[in-house]
Amino acid sequence: MRVSKWVALITLILFSMSIIAGCGGGKDTTGGAETPAGGEEIRIGLIAPLTGDVKTFGESVKNAFEMAMEEADYKVGDFTIKVFVEDDRNVATEAVNVAEKLITQNKVSAIVGSVTSSSTIPISEVAQAHGVVLVTPTATNPKVTVDAARKDYVFRACFIDPFQGTVAARFALDELGAKTAAVLFDQGNDYTIGLKDYFKQSFEAGGGTILAEEAYTKNDTDFSAVLTNIAKQKPDVLFLPDYYQKVSLIGKQARDKGITATFLGGDGWDSPELDFAVMDGGYQTNHYSPDDPRPEVTEWVEKYTAKYGQTPDALGTLAYDATKLVLKAIEDAGSTDPAAIRDAMAKIQGFQAVSGSISFDENGNPIKSAAILQIKDGAQKFVTVVNP
Repeated sequence: MRVSKWVALITLILFSMSIIAGCGGGKDTTGGAETPAGGEEIRIGLIAPLTGDVKTFGESVKNAFEMAMEEADYKVGDFTIKVFVEDDRNVATEAVNVAEKLITQNKVSAIVGSVTSSSTIPISEVAQAHGVVLVTPTATNPKVTVDAARKDYVFRACFIDPFQGTVAARFALDELGAKTAAVLFDQGNDYTIGLKDYFKQSFEAGGGTILAEEAYTKNDTDFSAVLTNIAKQKPDVLFLPDYYQKVSLIGKQARDKGITATFLGGDGWDSPELDFAVMDGGYQTNHYSPDDPRPEVTEWVEKYTAKYGQTPDALGTLAYDATKLVLKAIEDAGSTDPAAIRDAMAKIQGFQAVSGSISFDENGNPIKSAAILQIKDGAQKFVTVVNP
């Protein structure tokens, strides 16, 4: 009699647990946030450099992606969302591997990512080959969406390097009064090569002279030889189109060599780990400024700061915008079919994002403005906005 009572009690407990589990949400295989139960499921991936040489970029992107998902309560239209997060470490081969995993194993309908052009260009080939929508928040090289032909499953939330390089050159000529410039760039990085090319082309077309154009590799740490040469030529501007770690290193060695040129660069500078003291007085092109008075920006900065304890950088801001674009396209399509999502994405016009109104051109690139920021007193100071 006692045994039968215990058996009945255990059976009741197990039955109750199964009911509770059945009412709960699903969980992604990466240990991410839970997704609500009920309705058809749609799977969305995120690829970002969560470790490696630009990990602060990946951290910002992941934070913003998760915030957008939380605000949507992991739902879009009639679908519940299951997310899968992968780390590409800013290594192209790793980026390809995780993209293949998301598509073939996790069966995602769309991917947000990655962050750098060198990782996103090969990912875009994978997404296009499999017919899965890819929206990069921050990869600015033109080859991401067009390389010989338009990759119609691939879009981005950021402006592209031809615009960014042109804006930097125009600012140097018109606002800084620069007549000469020197350029250092990573010869193995599509991002830095693209920015260098477009800056040089626009600077020379505007009447400026490039005194030196020096290449280095990703692992280089000693720039003494090239900086000694540049110091002798006394350029007005030293254009550094690379990421925050390398820029900080080059900037310090340049100042140690007595180079007084104004530092100028791109959105790759945008990190709390930039050496603000070394780069003080320099300028960068960027996708937005947290000082922009638009209501969308004010609200975004307040809620991100409240949640993460720091002001959102452009990388996180664009990731938030990119995630919102994916959710809108899925809702408009009313489908988990990547082809339907692609078609809905291509039709988006006038989407009011934090980084500005987004309308896609025929190549999946948004038409939008660029901000000019100055590094001053340990912070980024908004200078002006440059329109297309």
